[in-house]
Amino acid sequence: MLPIGINAPDFELYATPQQKLRLSEFRGKKVVLAFYPADWSPVCGDQMSLYNELQKFFEMENAQLIGISVDSRWCHAAYGEQHSFYFPLLADFEPKAAVAKIYEAYDENTGECRRALYVIDESGIIRWNYLSPIGVNPGADGILNALEEIDNLKTIQQ
Repeated sequence: MLPIGINAPDFELYATPQQKLRLSEFRGKKVVLAFYPADWSPVCGDQMSLYNELQKFFEMENAQLIGISVDSRWCHAAYGEQHSFYFPLLADFEPKAAVAKIYEAYDENTGECRRALYVIDESGIIRWNYLSPIGVNPGADGILNALEEIDNLKTIQQ
């Protein structure tokens, strides 16, 4: 995992079959990067559905959730539509896992992303990270606590 306190590396990936997103487009917002192994898998479906249910909380925290896996943009489009996700799923497909490798969230043995989470502040600094065992849904407590800690840190600095 990349260490806390460094600038999050910028990247650009497909969010839809025709549209790309850059991480830097979200400056001024907190960002939650959720790397996950694969669309249509049971644990990933539970994890992404949980985050989808927390969309209003993320909005209140001025945070954008972004899911990333090595599945294709077409697979993400079908998966996101099937589950009515409110957040983008980015395709780290070609070159395969280029972003996951930069974020040290790629498993060379399985050819999939690890279940890695990063919380990035409004300035683009990594403030929290977590690597979950592959078969375990990491839940949202760590993310929610990290978002709250960013706000507390800003209050202390003011």
